[in-house]
Amino acid sequence: MNLPLTRKTDMSRRTLIKAAAATSAAGLVPGLQSAVYAAGSDKPEKEEVRIGFIPLTDCASVVMASVLGFDKKYGIKIIPTKEASWAGVRDKLVNGELDMAHVLWGLIYGVHLGTSGPKKDMAVLMNLNHNGQAITLSKKLADKGAVVGASLAKLMTTEKREYTFAQTFPTGTHAMWLYYWMATYGINPIKDAKVITVPPPQMVANMRVGNMDGYCVGEPWGHRAIADGIGITAITTQDIWKDHP
Repeated sequence: MNLPLTRKTDMSRRTLIKAAAATSAAGLVPGLQSAVYAAGSDKPEKEEVRIGFIPLTDCASVVMASVLGFDKKYGIKIIPTKEASWAGVRDKLVNGELDMAHVLWGLIYGVHLGTSGPKKDMAVLMNLNHNGQAITLSKKLADKGAVVGASLAKLMTTEKREYTFAQTFPTGTHAMWLYYWMATYGINPIKDAKVITVPPPQMVANMRVGNMDGYCVGEPWGHRAIADGIGITAITTQDIWKDHP
């Protein structure tokens, strides 16, 4: 229900406006200071923020914000914490050891839905990058002609054995790219191959010792396999889904 202004109310409002104009140089109207602070403050509720990250190129935004002091501009201090695996990041987000983290899109939704660990409400605050992942095949496969999906499927049909591929987290984007790509060429990622979970920084080392035939991960670990002469890029993920998160 709307009530019309009375003359008394109108006069009180004009008086308040005059008082505000007269004291604007001081910053606050006398008598209104407590009301302003009751409405909130620009001071951060938490002045130190622990942000987890895995050593991948797309952690640069978080790390460099701390290194270059961008956080100080907003009255906070970023404490970057290098983590060993996405499962470790998940656990620390869930139990409160981390305030936020550089993390896989699929991991966030997995936790939010309770399909990849304890169910907990999560929120995506910003997208750190587009594209930048790849599926890598071992040099041993490449030497036998398996350099793309079609030739890999052909080799797996003619040379029967257990083939092992790796992704970084069960509900993560790397698992999704790998499964989709394999299925596109008639390879059942559940029945025709063994798919394991390996943290990104351990991908190259595991391929070097022959623990896997291929993997999907973010950079720089795809290029590192090429530089070390142990793998080749079969496809980049932007060729699967252009400009994906």
